[in-house]
Amino acid sequence: MTDHNQPEHDDTANAIDTPDREDRRRFLRGAGVATVAGLAIPFASNLPAGFVPAAFADENPLGDKDGLTLLGDRPVNAETPAHLLDDAITPTERHFIRNNGLLPDNMEADGWTLTVDGFVDNPMTLSIADLRSNFEVITRALHIECGGNGRAAFDPPARGNQWTVGAVACSEWTGVRLKDVLEAAGVQAAAVYTGHIGADIHLSGDPDKQPLSRGIPIEKALDDDVMIAFEMNGGPLHPMNGAPLRLVVPGWPGSCSQKWLTRIWVRDVVHDGEKMGGQSYRVPAYPVAPGTDVPNEDMVIMGPMPVKSIVTFPENGAATGLATDVRGHAWVGDRTIETLEISIDFGATWTQAELDAPVNKGAWQNWRSSVTFPMAGYYEIWARATDSEGVSQPHAIAWNPRGYNNNSMHRVGVMAG
Repeated sequence: MTDHNQPEHDDTANAIDTPDREDRRRFLRGAGVATVAGLAIPFASNLPAGFVPAAFADENPLGDKDGLTLLGDRPVNAETPAHLLDDAITPTERHFIRNNGLLPDNMEADGWTLTVDGFVDNPMTLSIADLRSNFEVITRALHIECGGNGRAAFDPPARGNQWTVGAVACSEWTGVRLKDVLEAAGVQAAAVYTGHIGADIHLSGDPDKQPLSRGIPIEKALDDDVMIAFEMNGGPLHPMNGAPLRLVVPGWPGSCSQKWLTRIWVRDVVHDGEKMGGQSYRVPAYPVAPGTDVPNEDMVIMGPMPVKSIVTFPENGAATGLATDVRGHAWVGDRTIETLEISIDFGATWTQAELDAPVNKGAWQNWRSSVTFPMAGYYEIWARATDSEGVSQPHAIAWNPRGYNNNSMHRVGVMAG
């Protein structure tokens, strides 16, 4: 967003250099830059939270994120087109962005601390250096998916970011197991849930409000694959992806993977932080017809995400020969994918694809196949995953009021021949 109430300059302003891109990035990080192209901004303190100078208005708010589709800039939310998710490990520049508030004022690793308290025997405050030196450092490929991924397909529409299929990624994360940190803190028998606190800023700018504070059952928190991460794909965390410290809770709604992590609060009740109540990240306790008004008391907190897959090659709308390779990924909450099938005749027949095992627990599974079309024409390639409990992706969406958990089959259209 831009603010047009900036002080006027004389004609020499036309001769200044263009605004530095690092200035723009620092503004987006909330770092309090008070210059544009080397000139002071006399009234910078009056700039409303979330606004950047108009001189930056034409620049991409996603910075070095490559090819993402911007869904909103306050807060910043952006998804990755399916064909740009073709890599087995999602590059940092192609990892989707789901923010609920504004970026923290300071995201420097030096001086950052994490507090672990609540129903523990040994409350702790740890620096990132403490995490590195006191616990085993591991690297894992872990997938994260926004709970609302696929919301754009709901009919009647559901309120919220209109994600298509690209609010998912599987990057490599380096950090420590949450389990190890909690065990060092001494989780008490009364503990039932974690509460996660981040340093991001509420859209109102009110320091007493949190944009997001969710948690997970203590049993999930003690899983081996839940991480406190301080690196992403071999480098520092991206500012938009939670630098310098975040949780990664694979297989559960991405909102559980708190970014800009400052506190883990072990509680003896289900956490009641921001977006834990009402209908936020909740689904009906029973199937409902599209458009049904479901009372809050009949909504339950989302847990493991459902079985799902995506076609990453060929791109939707591509022209191909009469034969083409096909590939993509498949994933599911706390289970594994057992089979991945594709169809080119609108689901009349199915062919099993080659499916890789996950490289580690919590990673998506890569798959590939090849198809030969019988004649030139328009075809659709459909993908259907089945998990280790025999649950397959449906044709239709299981509608719910907030547009969560859309795991209907992905399909891409191609012009063959």
